[in-house]
Amino acid sequence: MTRPALALYLAAPRGFCAGVDRAVKIVEMAIEKWGAPVYVRHEIVHNKYVVDSLRDLGAVFVESLTDCPDDRPVVFSAHGVPKSVPAAAEQRKMIYVDATCPLVSKVHIEAERHRESGRQMVMIGHAGHPETIGTMGQLPPGEVLLVETAADVAQLQVRDPDRLAFITQTTLSVDDTVEIVAALKARFPAIVGPHKEDICYATTNRQTAVKEIAGRIDALLVIGAPNSSNSRRLVEVGKAAGCDYAQLVQRAGDIDWRALKGIGAVGITAGASAPEVLVDEVIDAFRARYEVTMHRVETAREDVSFKVPRVLRTPA
Repeated sequence: MTRPALALYLAAPRGFCAGVDRAVKIVEMAIEKWGAPVYVRHEIVHNKYVVDSLRDLGAVFVESLTDCPDDRPVVFSAHGVPKSVPAAAEQRKMIYVDATCPLVSKVHIEAERHRESGRQMVMIGHAGHPETIGTMGQLPPGEVLLVETAADVAQLQVRDPDRLAFITQTTLSVDDTVEIVAALKARFPAIVGPHKEDICYATTNRQTAVKEIAGRIDALLVIGAPNSSNSRRLVEVGKAAGCDYAQLVQRAGDIDWRALKGIGAVGITAGASAPEVLVDEVIDAFRARYEVTMHRVETAREDVSFKVPRVLRTPA
């Protein structure tokens, strides 16, 4: 039986970013240095495959520091944690390693500097997301106000409209953030923004690549976890760019083949916490069903890397 022809458009960049790569290495190196178990507060990154793989090596994932024993190392996730968490670890004399992405740490530093200048902060982000919780937890209660949409800006109750600054979650949609920033500047003309966009290079690059292929495809598959903010944004970006069928899948087994029946071109990308092995798995699944022609569309090259903390670069 002849298999139908299909063009696969592979977006690049895609998948692991430098911050995720660093965070995964931190857990692996911590297990190698101190042995299992090593505790990890929250999922190190939002991807089940990655978390399960590290669990197999000896990582124990917990949601609270109170779930960790005093005598075992603990790693803080790439999303960042409130200041109270390392303070509590120090009080208990625990060994801890902070795997917070350096680009998230940059936002934390910005928030601190603005507070030192007497400014109240407005954070553009998603309520309940670990990165938002961690960033807002850098300052005392009431010093960081959260907005999720442009409509939220009208409801803000600020201390002094002339002493404000804004920061953003690093994994947001670039286009949505532009609207919210415009609303903030319209209502608070004196508000101060970051010197450089807070949305990380990897998020921006992956969204740009999706926009580039959206007009050439009938369907877009984003490989990533349901709790991955940057992966969900890629689905939204694909739809906004004209690809009506854009779906998030964790693995090849999640693909809805009936929905793809009769189409001629599919785009594939992966969120910043999805490893390339899952991309390969999805491509293989298409090759098993179609005569595939591959098209690689690259919109940027990434050569960023971050060092792991010094404690992991020294002998035990």
